[in-house]
Amino acid sequence: MTTSWRVRGRTLSTERPLVMGIVNLTPDSFSDGGAFPTVDAAISHAETLLHEGADILDVGGESTRPRAESVDAEEELRRVIPFMRELVQRFPEVPISIDTVKSGVARAAIDAGARIVNDVSGFRLDPAMARICAETQVGVVLMHSRGGVDDMATYAHAEYEGDPMDAVLTELRERVDYAVSQGVARDRIVVDPGIGFAKRPSQSLRVLATLPRLVELGFPVLVGASRKRFVADVTGIRDAAARVHGSVGAAVAAYERGARILRVHDVAATRQALDVADAIRRAGVEG
Repeated sequence: MTTSWRVRGRTLSTERPLVMGIVNLTPDSFSDGGAFPTVDAAISHAETLLHEGADILDVGGESTRPRAESVDAEEELRRVIPFMRELVQRFPEVPISIDTVKSGVARAAIDAGARIVNDVSGFRLDPAMARICAETQVGVVLMHSRGGVDDMATYAHAEYEGDPMDAVLTELRERVDYAVSQGVARDRIVVDPGIGFAKRPSQSLRVLATLPRLVELGFPVLVGASRKRFVADVTGIRDAAARVHGSVGAAVAAYERGARILRVHDVAATRQALDVADAIRRAGVEG
């Protein structure tokens, strides 16, 4: 299993689970939209996530919730860049990820100090994204998804023949091959199966259950299952912010199946659970 991820100016070890804390600067995200309306409020939240044990912060300015309305680059830049500059100035050693599908936003965020580009379209929606990531030598997250920003988190493209992991593997291989063809180094790539994106709850559960197949591709695996709809489907908890325990359960299950980067809202609970799960795994290896 790959045990490191090269990002701009750094190499991150994945020998222990990494927690990627979510900072949504959107008014309409499914769980915490509008929670951080000012730079100061967002910085305070970021500081809390770091104190709770986040290894990476993932900053986003456009929601991909079901039926979200896309925003233009100018608005996304307005939401993200002032915060990004302040965040990097205050915490220069923290790897910051920009969650965007737009190459112009990615470029501005990288110039402001971002070391990672998390593209939920897997470089499908902006042909310039791969080239910019290659030129700037950032780490990249290639997520499995289908459709555009407005429908990738719906069931509009959730049709699969047989096991959904078969399609996830095929389509992610295509995105990896494309990224490499554009100059992105393989050791800068992380893959994400896209839990909840073009997947019904039963399909998300199946993808999580068969995660070792994705690990076999040879790249670090990131899973973002935090507060997703499948948790509500299993537990009956409809309030997204109340799905903490189910989300932690999903993170631990993903870790045990080979995921090494967990993208989460609830850092403290997830960090504690993963530390215990990791200690148990290491005790087994040492034994």
